[in-house]
Amino acid sequence: MAEFMVEHRQEQRARRDLAVQVSGRDANGDAFSESVNASNISKGGALLSGLSRGVRSGDLVWVEYQSRKARYRIVWVRDSDSDLKSQAAVQRLEKEECPWSISGTLSR
Repeated sequence: MAEFMVEHRQEQRARRDLAVQVSGRDANGDAFSESVNASNISKGGALLSGLSRGVRSGDLVWVEYQSRKARYRIVWVRDSDSDLKSQAAVQRLEKEECPWSISGTLSR
């Protein structure tokens, strides 16, 4: 018997791909900054793809888009053998302002 997870999102997501800059400290404590892709974005979070540095759940990173940046907490990380490298779901810290506007195709 297969079990299916039903995902109930609290906010709408835009199916857009944004080029963003991510910076912080990796799992070894070394500072890093790299360009990655943000997708499935909302005012509160995004999916980052293309991370080449080892990050962990709970780590804090800066995400910058068009000269606006905010701090995000990494929710989960998935390693990939593909060109996407690693993926990480991030959630914006409550007091931070969202660096992008949400428009276009939205879904829940």
